[in-house]
Amino acid sequence: MEQVYLPDLIAVAGFYKDWAGIGGGLKNYLAYGDLPTRGYNQPDAFKFPRGAILGRNLNEVHEVNGRDAEEIKEYIAHSYYKYSVGDESGLHPWSGETEFNYTGPKPPYDYLNVDGKYSWLKTPRWKDNPMEVGPLARLLVGYAKGSTEIQDVVNEALQQLKVPVTALFSTLGRTAARGLETRLVVHWMKEFYGQLVANIKGGDTRTFNEEKWDPQTWPEECEGVGLSEAPRGALAHWIRIKDKKIYNYQLVVPSTWNASPKDHKGQRSAYEESLIGTPVANNDQPVEILRTVHSFDPCIACAVHLYDPEGKHIHQVKFN
Repeated sequence: MEQVYLPDLIAVAGFYKDWAGIGGGLKNYLAYGDLPTRGYNQPDAFKFPRGAILGRNLNEVHEVNGRDAEEIKEYIAHSYYKYSVGDESGLHPWSGETEFNYTGPKPPYDYLNVDGKYSWLKTPRWKDNPMEVGPLARLLVGYAKGSTEIQDVVNEALQQLKVPVTALFSTLGRTAARGLETRLVVHWMKEFYGQLVANIKGGDTRTFNEEKWDPQTWPEECEGVGLSEAPRGALAHWIRIKDKKIYNYQLVVPSTWNASPKDHKGQRSAYEESLIGTPVANNDQPVEILRTVHSFDPCIACAVHLYDPEGKHIHQVKFN
C-alpha cells in the first residue's frame, strides 16, 4: 500500500494537476460514518465520522440521523416507478414504495428523453439537497470534523502535489481519496486486530449482541434504520415491522445517491453534475468523460431491480 500504490498514485497525479479543477460536480457531501470504536450507538467514536457538508463549507458539518421523515426522501420524477401519492412527491424510506412503471422507449433505441423518465434508479435527497457519497465524502467529513488521522494523511498528499485543499473537489481529488482512505484503513485493520486478540486473551469472545435476536421478543410494531458505509459510500436500510412481520423494507445504496437521475426540481445528482464543463479533446473517444465517471468507481449492481422483457420479476422471495 505505502510502497507501491500510494507512490504511484501521487506520481501519476502530478502529471494531471489540471484535473484538480475538473469534475468537482456537486458541492454537497454525505457520510453515515463507520468503523466504530465503541459500538454503532456511539457515532462520535467512528474512525470515519458521520455528517453532511453543504456548499463545500468545511467549517460546518451538519448532523445526520436517517430517522427524521423530512431528512431523507426518494423522488421518482425521472425514474421508472410510480408513487400512490404522485410522482412529484418524495417519500422517506420507511414509507417507501417500489412499483415498476417503465415508460421509456422500446429497445433498441438511440437515446433517452431526459426531460421525462430515463432511469431505473430512484433519486435520494438529503433535506432536498443532492449529495455526493463515497471515499471523498468520507475524507471531507472527517477532515472538517477535526480527525487528526484523516487530516494528517490528506495534508501530506496535498503538500506532495503542491495543491490547495480545494483541489479535493475534483476528479483528481475523488481518485486520490480512494487511495488515501485505503492507507488509513490498512493501519486501522492492524489496530482492530490487536484489540480483538487482546479481548480474546482477556476472555471476551462475544461476537454479536443477541438482545433482540429472537423475533418472539419483538414488539407488535416497530421501525429501525441501519446506517453504514460501503466502499462506494453511504448505505442505509430501513425496516418497518407490523404484527411481528416485515411490513416494509427499503434500502438506499451509494450508487443511488451518485448515479440517480435529476429530481423533481431539475437538480442533477453526482455523476451528471460532475460531467458539466468537462473538456473533451475527441468526441469519438471521450476518455475524459470516462475518467470522471470512473473516479466514482461506478457500480449499480445493488441499485437496480431485475425484470424480464414482459415486466415480470425475474426472481422474488416472499416470507410467510
